[in-house]
Amino acid sequence: MSGQAPAKEAIAILDVGKTHTKLAIVDAMTGATLRGHERPSVPIPSPLGPQLDVQGIEEWLLDRFAATPEASRLRAIVPIAHGAAAVLLDRVGAVLAAPDYENPVFEEVRQAYRVLRDDFSVTFSPFLGRGLNLGRQLYWLQTRSPDLFERCDQILTYPQYWAWRLSRVAACEWTSLGCHTDLWRPLAQKPSLLAVAQGWADRMAPVRAAGDTLASVDPEWARKATLDPKCRVLCGMHDSSASYLALGAPFAPGGEPHTVVSSGTWTICMTSGRIPVQRLAEDRDMLANVDVAGQPVATARFAGGREYRAIVGAEGETVLADEAELPSVLQSKAMVIPSFSSDGGPFAGRIGQLIRAERLTATGRVALASLYLALMTDLLLGWLGAHGDIVVDGPLADNAVYTQALACLRLNQCVKRSDRRQAMVYAGLHLAGFAVDRSMVTVSASRVAMVDALHDYRLYWRRLLPNGAVRRCVS
Repeated sequence: MSGQAPAKEAIAILDVGKTHTKLAIVDAMTGATLRGHERPSVPIPSPLGPQLDVQGIEEWLLDRFAATPEASRLRAIVPIAHGAAAVLLDRVGAVLAAPDYENPVFEEVRQAYRVLRDDFSVTFSPFLGRGLNLGRQLYWLQTRSPDLFERCDQILTYPQYWAWRLSRVAACEWTSLGCHTDLWRPLAQKPSLLAVAQGWADRMAPVRAAGDTLASVDPEWARKATLDPKCRVLCGMHDSSASYLALGAPFAPGGEPHTVVSSGTWTICMTSGRIPVQRLAEDRDMLANVDVAGQPVATARFAGGREYRAIVGAEGETVLADEAELPSVLQSKAMVIPSFSSDGGPFAGRIGQLIRAERLTATGRVALASLYLALMTDLLLGWLGAHGDIVVDGPLADNAVYTQALACLRLNQCVKRSDRRQAMVYAGLHLAGFAVDRSMVTVSASRVAMVDALHDYRLYWRRLLPNGAVRRCVS
């Protein structure tokens, strides 16, 4: 029709997290989310143990695309996914295995695998429990199911598995290979000696950059999902590195130092600048992630989302954090001593304690848990020697107790929160070649009395931490 406005371009960001899988349909010019869909990421049983539900996610994704009015004007699809995950394919592209890293069976090969790994100073990948090192998953499969492993033709890192399903072009990518996998040497930008010696490197698909267009969408997908046949499928990347891409450099003019705190199942602190190798301590679950340019990023982390849920309990799951509760929690000297998660982090394997928390209401317990996450973040930032602005993304960006406490604890740095928890959207737009303004909110630490009380509280809390925990903290 004459005079009709041209259809707006849109892109799709597929964000496959450990807890939830999300699909965002985004206006390419404004960054506005037009449609948002979500489903739980629940592993499925198999003879090999729990597996990532790649079939269930694929069926859901196909349904969501087919029901999306904007499907025919999507210009690009960007896959983003959690780390420590890969999918093994046979020669015809059938899935042989997609292990879930939480499977305790990987502990069977703990010691045998440990002696094979490259040194931490080469991979910056700490030795982690269960299957949190992707290499240990591969080694378990290779030794426990040699016939299956022999049939493996290609190993795809998890974001790139979804790029392959959508485009039929196989790739690996260095932000995915560089996240505590034991498979990558960030400084050399090559596979680890372990990966080469075990024959895994030969099976890994070619390494591509996150923003590379692999191909147009597969014709079968285009037909079933009513997608434009010319819609591009990008290589994609690791989710924490996507947060760093989206929220780091744009707010650090002139290359000034900055730190990104990505929250969710894991709370991950990533700081810019030349990697401070001397600060990365393997026994504290400090590591190097890899950015889109292939360079190492000094990182420290803990399972913040899981610890939070364990502390607040079922009653606190739906309670919003109320900043007004913070002074009373400080006054009560109620405290959380790590750890309330058996996964990685600096205190993995230690049993957590709640001190003087019996009389707290559900709201007070939420404030206590939020304060604990702020203290842990502050501790990790000290270990990293973090300088410059701190940008918080994910659920903790909306937690007023956490952001206010962190601003008070890091008075020499400016704490900002990502508005509307949009890091994956920003990263997807950036990779697809579109630019939009990022929305940020600065957190002000204006309550002098609370600042003093928080610093006293932090001193007391640190004295209760396991011996030696604070000796590396330089803040």
